[in-house]
Amino acid sequence: MAHTARTPVPARRADAERNIAAILDAGTRLLSVDPIASVADIAKAAGVGRVTLYGHFPSREALVDAVMDHAIKIADRALEQASLDRAPAPETMAALLRSSWEILDRHRRLFVAADRALSTERIREHHNLPLRRVERLIARGQADGDFRADLPLSWLVTTFFAIIHSAAQEVEMGRLDREKVEQVLVRTVLSLLASDAAADLP
Repeated sequence: MAHTARTPVPARRADAERNIAAILDAGTRLLSVDPIASVADIAKAAGVGRVTLYGHFPSREALVDAVMDHAIKIADRALEQASLDRAPAPETMAALLRSSWEILDRHRRLFVAADRALSTERIREHHNLPLRRVERLIARGQADGDFRADLPLSWLVTTFFAIIHSAAQEVEMGRLDREKVEQVLVRTVLSLLASDAAADLP
């Protein structure tokens, strides 16, 4: 009796992992440029067929969700390189702002794609990793007396990200010079967080 040759399971699994990695990379690249990039465009850029893509991600929502997770993990690894627990909090915040600006500028359109496809709660979940890092840094600055403690920690973290996103929008609209973004961000956020800012309030 003739035996039909079968592809070993590990080989099929390796192929699937390569396809998924290619799809996520292509999705991150295309959606960063065009938040309404089609599934067909992403499949083509990844070098796979639409059937293969849908085999891994059954809907556009599932694909965008996976791309967001992929992009945020990349961002978190970059943020992890900052010494959040070593240098003085204001100095670390300045460095973190610079690295965060570069990352969020590169991926800011992903959040537009996410807004179209995912719930607000799901988008918030994707932010949890970088949010925790920033939260830890601001909390350390408060404990050391470098950052104000008269406002809720959660509000300061939210404001941090809101300022960065606003800067990206200002650059895109041509109202803020790209070469001045880092300086503007550092001065704005550090002045907001400064412990002596609380003393100026009535």
